[in-house]
Amino acid sequence: MDLTPQFTEFLKNIRLTDNQRSQLQTGHKTLRDRLAADQDLREITVSTFLQGSYVRYTATRPKDGQRADADIIVVTNLSEAEYAPRAAMELFVPFLDEHYEGKYRFQGRSIGIEMSYVDLDIVLTSAPSEVEEGHLAKAASEGILSLNEAVDLWFEEARAKGRSQPAWKVEPLRIPDRDAGEWQDTHPLEQINQTQEKNKACNGHYVNVVKALKWWRRLNPEPKHPKGYPVEHLVWVCCPDGIESVAEGVVKTLEEMVLRYDGYAVVGLVPFVRDHGVNQNVLGRVSADDFKGFMGLVKEAADLARRAYDSTSKEESGERWRELFGSRFPEPPKPGNDEGGGSQGGYTPRKGATTVGVGTFG
Repeated sequence: MDLTPQFTEFLKNIRLTDNQRSQLQTGHKTLRDRLAADQDLREITVSTFLQGSYVRYTATRPKDGQRADADIIVVTNLSEAEYAPRAAMELFVPFLDEHYEGKYRFQGRSIGIEMSYVDLDIVLTSAPSEVEEGHLAKAASEGILSLNEAVDLWFEEARAKGRSQPAWKVEPLRIPDRDAGEWQDTHPLEQINQTQEKNKACNGHYVNVVKALKWWRRLNPEPKHPKGYPVEHLVWVCCPDGIESVAEGVVKTLEEMVLRYDGYAVVGLVPFVRDHGVNQNVLGRVSADDFKGFMGLVKEAADLARRAYDSTSKEESGERWRELFGSRFPEPPKPGNDEGGGSQGGYTPRKGATTVGVGTFG
């Protein structure tokens, strides 16, 4: 069963709180202001903008003891011919020592900053094309708060004047991979665009399906990979368009994952799942053993979700959904009080059709 009121409450329970959103805003704004004010880094910085689940509206509330996180893309004018990934990242060391001493660490493709209230990842890029750099610099000089806003404004202007998408919008950016010692393609703007388009195609339910399944993955931390964005991308691939509820999206997404990818796991392979806008495998860092373990979790979850969805008893359905999503999913209504407003059910009767989060990304 869809159990729309319970899913509404569940999603409320796993979204970022207002306080966590405020902390993220404070953390990323402070970091970006400091980057803009740094005399040395100002010479190599074209623009900064937010990326990750926070701006794709697919972030979930951290588990107890953990912090919310955000990614900050720093577009530089550094030439790949002059700077290897490690050398480029080390240009930020004086800045990090001044503002975040003892709180930062170099990671494979980013610089992680651990603060008491938030985690931030700096992801720098090499120099973009001259066309792209011009638009980024213009957006920054005009005081646009984020490149995400510049993207929307540019698309609206292009559509109004009947122009096609400008070239810089379809170009990937290049980020450093310290472990591989090379620069690699990424396309954060296309990730944002595809998320928005998919959510429209799914009647506004897609981002909530992502949140639900990312929460399920968090409750099942082994194997370690895939998690985070790779899981989100698998949901993008497998979630069917036209879904009418989050419950429908969850069960059909899990079942499609099994159909598409279990055969690879059985023979000890990891499939190539192309990222948005670039020829990169989102599962490229996942081992065959981890992928096999992950698909084992998916098959169990798909079976449980199907039983929850097909159940004709609200109590039984709720118990199965709660088994899948843990204690953040409300306890099921008791027999004879399925939608009543008493102390057992906890929900007022519905007088019409209800949807979960349609048209919103909160």
